[in-house]
Amino acid sequence: MDTDKHDDAVATAIIGQKVLPGREGAYEAWQDEVNAAAARYPGYLGVEVSRPTPLQPEWVVVYRFDSIPHLQAWINSATRQQLLEVGDTYLDGPGTQRVLSGHTKAPDPLVTAVITHRVPPDRVDDFLTWQRRMSEAESRFEGFRGTEMFRPIEGLQDEWTTLYRFDSAQHLDAWITSTERRELLAEGREFSDFQLTAIDNSFGSWFAFEENGTAAPAPSETKTAIAVWVGLYPTVVFLTLALSPLHMPFWLGMLVGNLLSSLLMTFLTMPFYVNRLLKRWLRPPPGEPPARNNRIGLGIVAAATVFWVVVFFLMTTQIWTLP
Repeated sequence: MDTDKHDDAVATAIIGQKVLPGREGAYEAWQDEVNAAAARYPGYLGVEVSRPTPLQPEWVVVYRFDSIPHLQAWINSATRQQLLEVGDTYLDGPGTQRVLSGHTKAPDPLVTAVITHRVPPDRVDDFLTWQRRMSEAESRFEGFRGTEMFRPIEGLQDEWTTLYRFDSAQHLDAWITSTERRELLAEGREFSDFQLTAIDNSFGSWFAFEENGTAAPAPSETKTAIAVWVGLYPTVVFLTLALSPLHMPFWLGMLVGNLLSSLLMTFLTMPFYVNRLLKRWLRPPPGEPPARNNRIGLGIVAAATVFWVVVFFLMTTQIWTLP
């Protein structure tokens, strides 16, 4: 993808940071402060923070701005530099930073690998030829969902950046550790100076909002778990009441119930109930204090839970009882 022609496109910065053991809590509080500061800058669209996983040992922070100049203003700002001086006390060595510019699509639940290469100007053609062979090989692996390439951005980033996506961490890992990839890396050893970061967007399709024409970042893992619970409780109870007259054996009832609950959660409960009910909590507007947002969001969660508890109590004790 040639990004030189898209100066007005959405700009994304992907920052990887390894946190010192035992400093995770302080780092999270500091990162919240950094994110709040970023939200006050022109062109800010959103931020997503991804915790370490077995595939991704670093914390990954993804910022989105409406243009490269606005992103560059934030990255080079005195505000951010002062915050970084504090954050260095929580980090195990320098972090990594990749900047992409392009017309972004809605978030998806795929696992994305981000790779950056430093390529000498006189070797660009050879690098692109080698990358095509790499893409052709990875496309034959199970779970592969696509590749994008981004050229260097003058004045901000010298590296070439490649994104490739798989449908699960297991399938991505199978490609990364494959014999085919090792052989291709050996062929392109002159381009072996690269960095790789994997980003796992679990539950991405359950929380896919569109705000002002741009993709909103995914909520935290804690918010995700609570939101799924809010939707799962009424879904499971309604299904249990609906299926109980069939008197299916336990093993068959669980099989059918789990299938139906997954379908209902994906296509009905999450998009039309939970995402609308908790949208402001899951996707707080820029600049809203996190403490206030959490108080309001958790209050709505509590109220919704109490409502359904009362409804199901009355349904199963006063109106109707299970057969």
